[in-house]
Amino acid sequence: MDLKQLSARLGLSPTTVSRALNGYSDVSERTRQRVIEAAREAGYQPNLMARRLALGKTDAIGIVHPTGAGHLGDPRFLEVVDGLTERFAAEQIDLLIASARPADEIATYERLSRGRRVDGFIVPHTRCRDPRIDYLGQCGAPFVAYGRTADSSGYAWFDFDNEAGSRLAVERLHRLGHRRIGYVHAPLELNFAWQRHQGFVAGMEQAGLSIESRWVVPAGFGRRGGYEAMQTMMAGSDTPTAVIVDNNLSGVGVVRCVLDAGQVLGRDISVIVYDGTPADSTVLELEVTAIEQPTPHGAGVKLAELMLGVTQGQPLQELQVLWAPRIAPGNSDGPAPGTR
Repeated sequence: MDLKQLSARLGLSPTTVSRALNGYSDVSERTRQRVIEAAREAGYQPNLMARRLALGKTDAIGIVHPTGAGHLGDPRFLEVVDGLTERFAAEQIDLLIASARPADEIATYERLSRGRRVDGFIVPHTRCRDPRIDYLGQCGAPFVAYGRTADSSGYAWFDFDNEAGSRLAVERLHRLGHRRIGYVHAPLELNFAWQRHQGFVAGMEQAGLSIESRWVVPAGFGRRGGYEAMQTMMAGSDTPTAVIVDNNLSGVGVVRCVLDAGQVLGRDISVIVYDGTPADSTVLELEVTAIEQPTPHGAGVKLAELMLGVTQGQPLQELQVLWAPRIAPGNSDGPAPGTR
């Protein structure tokens, strides 16, 4: 049954039936319910292309992902994408991932936005100063940030309390007797990395522990970077007794380096990794102590719900959500050497 046939059955004009099905306010609630019930009984399916043209919508949300970044290789990020996809699918909305060279991200946002290819954006892995968010705010495109920026007051976002997670890790290691604690981190221009680093600094200060600059090592997003960072940290005669890693991909490299050096995790050196280690990693024999955040799938569902809230005009204060982390104990940390 098409729209004309449904309209004839109801004795209404096609325009009235179309506006009733699309929720326009100039159609009475009584008429709207009559049309919806008749459409359901007749098995009417609207022409989605015509609906999109009429409403000026694409029923698609975009993620612009820079090529060369490590996040698409991170199973946890892919679980976030799965949660987004599941929630949007319930609303008949597609999730589109567009690749862009790092220098061309803004141009890609501009093409997708001006070309009306998507109705809004999920902005992943925010930076402390983020030109993507500046651009989207200026052009008025709907978006939700996966993470915050230095000033996060004026837009919708979903994030974890990254500072709290690092503080929890320092507190745990301090209680275990560790005084020499190292830190391996992602690029600090990424806001989550900066926040986690600030949490590490605050936790060390609160514990009365000094930070050795040679034990704070950048590693990017990769197993090799984590491996090389740990090699650097273990090269000297004076080495840390515990290390915190701010992302799970580098965490795999750190753990592998310790094992390859013949060290016993949790006895010779302790390691705590943000998000633990991926399920497909090469260190399956270990249950790595983790700074654990709520499920990435659940985070994806929440991001999608926030995006729907943005498009529906919900108040901004309802569209800024912060979730808390916790420590998930494993067997990769233990009492500091000499304190047993």
